[in-house]
Amino acid sequence: MLLLTGCAIASATESLSFSSSETTFPSQTVAQSTPSADTTSSSAHLLLGNPSDAKADVASPENYLMIKPEYALSYSRSKGIPNWVSWQLSQAWQGDAPRQNNFRSDTTLPTGWYRVTTTNYTYSGFDRGHMTASEDRTAIIEVNSATFLMTNILPQSPDNNRGPWAVLEEYCRTLVKQGNDLYIIAGGSGIGGIGENGSMSTLASGRITVPANTWKVVVVLPAGGGIGGINNNTRVIAVNMPNSQGIRTTDWRSFRTSVDQIEATTGYNFLSNVSEALQETLESKVDTQ
Repeated sequence: MLLLTGCAIASATESLSFSSSETTFPSQTVAQSTPSADTTSSSAHLLLGNPSDAKADVASPENYLMIKPEYALSYSRSKGIPNWVSWQLSQAWQGDAPRQNNFRSDTTLPTGWYRVTTTNYTYSGFDRGHMTASEDRTAIIEVNSATFLMTNILPQSPDNNRGPWAVLEEYCRTLVKQGNDLYIIAGGSGIGGIGENGSMSTLASGRITVPANTWKVVVVLPAGGGIGGINNNTRVIAVNMPNSQGIRTTDWRSFRTSVDQIEATTGYNFLSNVSEALQETLESKVDTQ
């Protein structure tokens, strides 16, 4: 499977602590994550692997790994968007914290890098599309706020973001309520989407790339089971949706595909911490539930 080469790592602060099966939240305010010498193995959000093998190398800014308490991501400096965002979703992350709606630049990006602002999206015809959804992080106000960092955002057409993408997000939270833990990876692929103002390839004078598609991979596991709960019957949902108008009422299930197909499109290696035999079985399937 194709892999991107290494980039720099910005790790989480110690404000939250993780294990493979549980999440502990602090009572104090969570600051924006700052770079340190953490490793990917410390993040529950990368339990199933690092899809692009992002590493610590600021000289390779197209695959820059940022590990935050709330999610992990690979960032592309030239595109101004995440390549992918990965996160754990369990009941521990759910609560009654209100939506903060405080979209803002991520000040933990390296010095000298352009930091996307919320106004870069103004009048663009594209939504500020969350990868880790705001509603996936409602345990406390601070973790909900973290989902509004612009490094967790890419341009999504309103009909994509508010239509099947949103319905799938809600379905995932329903699976958690039914006693499951989810491991989710999402991102965009290709260049050029269709928003309310028509087709665009970039925003903000070329600083932000508009993807042609948005994709997501969801691994459904029994709550608390961790990676040891994965077997040949594990449910894996993979979708690839056009980043365009006209799909708002389309059922998300019609966009289902295989993990193998998303790997072929993106060049990423999903579920890399799972055995090769299990990968071959799970990644070739198309979900039908």
